[in-house]
Amino acid sequence: MDPLTIAAIALATIPAAITLGYGILCWVAPFKTCQRCGGTGQTTTRFLRRPRACRRCDRGTRLRTGRRVYNVLHRLRSEAHR
Repeated sequence: MDPLTIAAIALATIPAAITLGYGILCWVAPFKTCQRCGGTGQTTTRFLRRPRACRRCDRGTRLRTGRRVYNVLHRLRSEAHR
C-alpha cells in the first residue's frame, strides 16, 4: 500500500471513531453535570453570595449537546412520517 493511502485512511477513521464514541456516550449517559453550578443546582449571587437556583440547569445536570441534536432529528423524523 501507498503511504499516502494509509495516511488518508487514518485521517478518515480517527474522526469517525471519535464521532461514534461520542454518539455512544450520548446514548448511554445523556446527561452531564452542569459546569456553572458544579452539579449542585445552586449558584451564588455576585455581591452578597447568597445561594439561588442555577439558571442553566434544574437539578445540577444538563442534556448533552449530541443528545439534544439527536432528540431534534428524531422528533423531525417522527413528525414527517405522520
